[in-house]
Amino acid sequence: MEAAIILDYLKLLRENNNRGWFQANKPRYSNARNGFEKVVSTLIKGVYSFDKNIGFLEPKDCIFRINRDVRFSVDKSPYKTNFGTFIAKGGKNGGRAGYYLHLEPGECFVSGGIYMPDAATLKAIRSEIHYDPEGFLEVINHTQFIKTFGELSAEDKLKKGPKDFPADFVYMDLLKYRSYFVIKMFPDKEVTAKGFLEMAIRNFEIIQPLVTYLNNAIENSEKG
Repeated sequence: MEAAIILDYLKLLRENNNRGWFQANKPRYSNARNGFEKVVSTLIKGVYSFDKNIGFLEPKDCIFRINRDVRFSVDKSPYKTNFGTFIAKGGKNGGRAGYYLHLEPGECFVSGGIYMPDAATLKAIRSEIHYDPEGFLEVINHTQFIKTFGELSAEDKLKKGPKDFPADFVYMDLLKYRSYFVIKMFPDKEVTAKGFLEMAIRNFEIIQPLVTYLNNAIENSEKG
């Protein structure tokens, strides 16, 4: 029910992406936002059942704002046409790997891992993979992981290996990623159907070993 309300609102927002319409329809936004908070609350509880490392989170810690940062964008549309949440230790801005849900008409997906981390975090992850490639391969080659998500996203993947690592490293291809995450798309009819949140939580649980590996790499680096 919440997902249908959310997607219906976002369709209207896509067609009327201006401040005048947004303000005139603020009750519609509030209704959709409240519905999304319920969705996120359910997801947080589901994730916490198998990943206690996320700690105690509130929906507001994990939900991205709907306002766009248009300062450096050619597109000056003031609002995003999606609702997104990132459930991770420290919330959406905690700098950790975690679990992401994206609701947008025709573009809904479940994802998890870490997206475009800063240079220090990326080096920490690559260093851990260089030290323990077998452990990482065990995670991404797990039968259920591959069956559900296939491979890691190759978005912005380097053509050559990073210079900070030996050129003859056997698993250099694993160090070429600039992000370490997976993604699975869902049609709107599945998102609005009964049982979708339970399905999303099951998918998050399959991602959990990847999230744990990445966060261990980050935390090991922080410990020095």
